Amino acid sequence: MKIGVIADDLTGANATGVRLARQGFEAATMVHFNNHPTSESYNAVCVDTDSRYARAEVAQLRVKTVLDNLTKWGADVICKRIDSTVRGNIGVEIDTVLSELGEKAIAVVVASYPDSGRITSGGYLLVNGIPLQATDVAKDPVAPLTESYVPAIVQKQSSYPVSYIPLETVLAGALETEQAMRTLISEGKRILVMDAVTDEEIESIAKAMAAIKDYQMIPVDPGPLSSIYSKVYTRQHASDKKILVTVGSITSNAAGQLQYLVEKTNAQPIYVDAKKLASMNESWDEETNRVIQVVLEEMKKQSILIITTNSPFAEPLNLKEIAKEQQTTQESLAKRIADGLGKITRLVIQKSEYEIGGCFTSGGDVTASLCAIGGAEGIKLEVEVLPLVAYGHLIGGYLDGIPLVTKGGMAGDKKAIYTSIQFLLAKC
Repeated sequence: MKIGVIADDLTGANATGVRLARQGFEAATMVHFNNHPTSESYNAVCVDTDSRYARAEVAQLRVKTVLDNLTKWGADVICKRIDSTVRGNIGVEIDTVLSELGEKAIAVVVASYPDSGRITSGGYLLVNGIPLQATDVAKDPVAPLTESYVPAIVQKQSSYPVSYIPLETVLAGALETEQAMRTLISEGKRILVMDAVTDEEIESIAKAMAAIKDYQMIPVDPGPLSSIYSKVYTRQHASDKKILVTVGSITSNAAGQLQYLVEKTNAQPIYVDAKKLASMNESWDEETNRVIQVVLEEMKKQSILIITTNSPFAEPLNLKEIAKEQQTTQESLAKRIADGLGKITRLVIQKSEYEIGGCFTSGGDVTASLCAIGGAEGIKLEVEVLPLVAYGHLIGGYLDGIPLVTKGGMAGDKKAIYTSIQFLLAKC
């Protein structure tokens, strides 16, 4: 799956490319707009047209050239990167993309970049809470902006009618947003300007766009929508690879992260009885074998398989008491639990009839057990997904080459596991 981004300046191209890289894409920026991408070592290309302050006819020609090259390269998704303060030949460049791609192409304009203090509400672009026209862009010596209403800014340059979908609709969710989009598209509208205040709302817009498969949806934005839409679109069109999520931590932080993952993906966790794993007798084998069979069966219905001892229904374990009963140590029982999760994960991968797109493990003990039971020599590290969250590949053993994301048990906010899984899905 290849992503092509047409950017009107170099720093903007880089900003969008970095966001794509964070989603798991191999991204690169091309500084010569008339060059054809040649390397196959990346699957996301951002091209600088250097057209923000160019004459309209020059901007049009450069966008056409880049679009033609990206099409020859085989781009599956085309994105139009715009300035975060909507300066430049925005309408002209949108029109060029729509005209070149044909009547099935629809531009979705989201000027928001929440991480940089840019949000849109009521159609108005606010920069750190200040209307655009009251910021320094109003004093731009080349192209000052004297209004803040995004639909009007785009319409002044575009020959296509510009429509607007308010924040109220976006907040109602992806389904309501999709229906609003379809209604406007059925009326012949090809430029849809939309509000968004948070990244969650941008993600909702991206999901709505991806659900409209009978049109070519073009994200037009400063970067967040393009990167999220590319991720969602790629996931929808990827082969049916499975992701294993193995979590042994019983902390409230881990529970919150799992709950967020479930809410976002509708995945149903497969709970492991930690008490049966905290054992030196046959209950350990019985429980690991039971869970392996459950997971293999669930693979027929789910793409994200959550294997965890963090059950909201389980009673807290008293390892001290259990260790005394079994005449062993608490450390030995803790290791048995981690080893049980490691064995389950390894054998599920080996026995699965589906391709495994990657594994996620939470906690150093679980990760270490997976490596030991899988016979791995180590982990080839590649990138930090989030602070204390690393991505790489297992080296050697039964699971050689399997993509792996590891996270400290207490690391990350409630989105940490979900973000990690989305990273693995993009890598698929």
